[in-house]
Amino acid sequence: MPKVSIIILNWNGREHLQECLESLEGQTFRDFETIVVDNGSSDGSQDYIKKTFTWVRLVELLDNNGFAGGNVAGYHHSGGSLVVTLNNDTVVEKDWLEELVAVAEEHPGTGMVASRICSYYDHDRIDSLGMSICLDGMSRGNHRGELFSRLKQLPEQILLPSACSALYRREMIDQIGFFDESFFAYCEDTDLGLRGRLAGWDARLAEKSVVYHKYSASAGSFSPFKLFLVERNHFWVVFKNFPAILLILLPLTTCMRFFFLFLVVLKSSDSGGRKMGWQQKVACVKAVILGIFHALFSLHIVFLERKKLARIHKIKSFEFVRLLLLHKMKFSSLIDPAKDFAC
Repeated sequence: MPKVSIIILNWNGREHLQECLESLEGQTFRDFETIVVDNGSSDGSQDYIKKTFTWVRLVELLDNNGFAGGNVAGYHHSGGSLVVTLNNDTVVEKDWLEELVAVAEEHPGTGMVASRICSYYDHDRIDSLGMSICLDGMSRGNHRGELFSRLKQLPEQILLPSACSALYRREMIDQIGFFDESFFAYCEDTDLGLRGRLAGWDARLAEKSVVYHKYSASAGSFSPFKLFLVERNHFWVVFKNFPAILLILLPLTTCMRFFFLFLVVLKSSDSGGRKMGWQQKVACVKAVILGIFHALFSLHIVFLERKKLARIHKIKSFEFVRLLLLHKMKFSSLIDPAKDFAC
């Protein structure tokens, strides 16, 4: 079995595959397998992979199972003791995998390792250096939009990695499970990361493991569907993982975020840079409201899952609160008109 299994999810992303897969061919670390899971693409991605990248294991799904379900399908076909998720709209440096593995091997108690993810269009501009979280459960990449060359200090330990490029130890996954397929897309990496932390696993940043990401190239940076999924899924993250004190404060913290959210919706442009019309703004507000109701109506299911997960928790509630506060992000930083919503 290879030491590392790299899982790449694809849905109508043929235009991104060549750069992504060719950058894997040049890796200095060679003990890995590459699994591309195709989520029922209609753009010829499957045939292109079969003809051009014969060393790739292709898993073909009939339907779009989302980011979570697609990666879970890939995991079932993997054999490495280290599992790496990688977005298809990325290009990696030649020592990307070597640096990820080095951090994991140096720290056996680390269950998750994050890459330094920067913009494909500006290699110095940060997409994510691990993830931070707001007290209502919304999360986004550390230092997003900042220039890496201007950072004075980098954290070794992080809260959790972005699944855009993340290493997960199979031993941890066997203990806590992989992505929650009910999420479909967005926030599934936050949920997985928090479950790992609650089970006592550390998370670290491999700053020399560099990835260049075409942010939201597949899903769009600002759409009603994305807003619905993010709103619904972040509540699921909270209900599954947050301690009781933060659940009690959730109405207040949610109202605080909404104050910034609606200011952004009023001023925002869409993902193409055009000013949003009132119809599109109304659609976005409706999507957020629908996400809230969907989360609330499924509370009984989520709390049953919370009860099951409590059996594997190894840190106390006050320790987890302290961890969240250590990696807390301000609402004003989370929702910035110049940046995209993210989770």
